[in-house]
Amino acid sequence: MKKAGILNRHLAGALAELGHGDGVLVCDAGMPIPSGPRVVDLAFRAGVPSFAEVLDGLLDELVVEGATAAEEVRAANAEAAALLDGHFPGLGLVPHERLKELSAGARLVVRTGEARPYAKVLLRCGVFF
Repeated sequence: MKKAGILNRHLAGALAELGHGDGVLVCDAGMPIPSGPRVVDLAFRAGVPSFAEVLDGLLDELVVEGATAAEEVRAANAEAAALLDGHFPGLGLVPHERLKELSAGARLVVRTGEARPYAKVLLRCGVFF
């Protein structure tokens, strides 16, 4: 058994399969999940695991070259907005409906237990060299 990093075997395996340019949607429990991408549902109960915990864990494992979030996050969820701004200085913002459209092209969806609106981000994978 792994003693560090991501222990969830489904998530660890999905992350290992990602390549340059692949999309990863990290979303709250209320986000409609698109059909098509691989889904790893980590939601245990409302708020567990949090969006922040999952995002921080994923960023320890991934190289990210870009991120897109719903522009509504600024008005509706200041904590998530601050978290995203802290991690992604060049954060792209689009209307929530557009983010849902873009998420259909993601290779992986990671659903958190977050129960606050607009706690979601679409990550674009980079390369480590």
